[in-house]
Amino acid sequence: MPSEREQLNLVLIPLLSPGHIIPMIDMAKVLAGHGVTATIITTVKNAGRFNAGIDRVAASGLPIRLLQVPFPCEKVGLPRGCESLDNLPSYDLVRNFFDAIDMLQQPVEKMIEELIKPSPCCIICDKYIAWTAQTARRFRIPWISFDGMSCFTQLCIHNLQMTRIYEGISEGQPFVVPNMPDKIEFTRAQLPGVFNPGSSMADLKGIRERVEAAQVEAYGVVVNSFEEMEQRYVHEFRKVKGGKVWCIGPLSMSNKENLHKIQRGSEAGSFDEDLCLKWLDSRQPGSVIYACLGSLGRLALQQFTELALGLEESNHPFILVVKEEKKEDTERWIAEDGFEERTKGRGLLITGWAPQVLILSHPAIGGFLTHCGWNSTLEAVSAGVPMITWPLFAEQFFNERLVVQILDIGASVGAKAVRHLGEEEKSGVSVTRHEIQKAISKVMDGGIDGKERRKRAKQVGEMAKMAVEEGGSSDLNIELLIQDIMQLA
Repeated sequence: MPSEREQLNLVLIPLLSPGHIIPMIDMAKVLAGHGVTATIITTVKNAGRFNAGIDRVAASGLPIRLLQVPFPCEKVGLPRGCESLDNLPSYDLVRNFFDAIDMLQQPVEKMIEELIKPSPCCIICDKYIAWTAQTARRFRIPWISFDGMSCFTQLCIHNLQMTRIYEGISEGQPFVVPNMPDKIEFTRAQLPGVFNPGSSMADLKGIRERVEAAQVEAYGVVVNSFEEMEQRYVHEFRKVKGGKVWCIGPLSMSNKENLHKIQRGSEAGSFDEDLCLKWLDSRQPGSVIYACLGSLGRLALQQFTELALGLEESNHPFILVVKEEKKEDTERWIAEDGFEERTKGRGLLITGWAPQVLILSHPAIGGFLTHCGWNSTLEAVSAGVPMITWPLFAEQFFNERLVVQILDIGASVGAKAVRHLGEEEKSGVSVTRHEIQKAISKVMDGGIDGKERRKRAKQVGEMAKMAVEEGGSSDLNIELLIQDIMQLA
């Protein structure tokens, strides 16, 4: 007869974007490793994109499964097969994309209704799919929100929403976020879209309001972080959420072997891991800069050229990930400028997807030039790699403050304002090659300060490893979460 734990089935529903799906798949693997069934529901194309790793886990005997629901692209005016935010041909279609997500409610509920052996006992859902709160209510099971941000960032956002201190302040005027354990300053231009909407995102106000209203119904919040990294902020955020906050990360550390890291979010045939690993193996430990600005981060061509030339001027070996979206323009500049020829042997260009966890965990990597997306930030933390920070949009300036100011394991390129998705061309060049080179120097060279920064990054990385080990803080939080759900079930 199955044990009480084996009768638990947690349904996980991620937002359709790599940065949201990947940590939720990692979460499912961690939950299954603790003996409960984890059922992930996503769309057909996303299932094909991410199922290699899930199939491997299921084949090992762990209770994990992936269910597929058709995505109504054409009904809302999206191109066929456009099932993820990073596939949108234009961010003017974001509203259409969320309309399609709303249309998933009925088929997903039918799917949940038919799930048996074991039946669903809880929904853990990305906070941006607000209708799942109604779904949980219908099935009389708890609804737990997954927010892919740190407790530090979530506390910043909560305190700004409560005090509205940013209102009436000019874009460039610094102000202090109230009621934080440390003095944290921003300008209004650095705030995410909820406080500082761009023109292409202005019609998302109704979606944001629904998301915030649904959060009131959440039984608790699961966070991809670990307590030792941001203890005071975890403590304060738990006060806000009535104690129901479980830090269970870094979730990326559930991928132990190279194959697991390669399959994590990969597109079939999109990457030559042998070539990359051989190139890294030929480098000195801690000598290489890895530069990647995330799955949604896009730069105007003039800004990309400044990034490339800043890497060249650093005189360090580097890996640069080039976005697919502007591949032709970028490749034309690379050929005409002679950049690839000049950096031959010292630079490695990867177009499209790259196995970031695999690359960051290689001993040759000495610094990560990042957009400060939370997944990327945690992956660098887990690998003990210091960061060159270049926030672009959303909550990324908040993450930069945590990395540079609180943890002191990074150096900023000096970005001054959010570049809203779809509006990158309007910004032109906001960070110069010299500013990029200077920040790289602080992290990779930097004398005593650089040495101490690298040492701290290694120490925080060791804390991350201990958190996810048996008996560590994140491992214990998984147990507390499961026990809580068992009592409710």
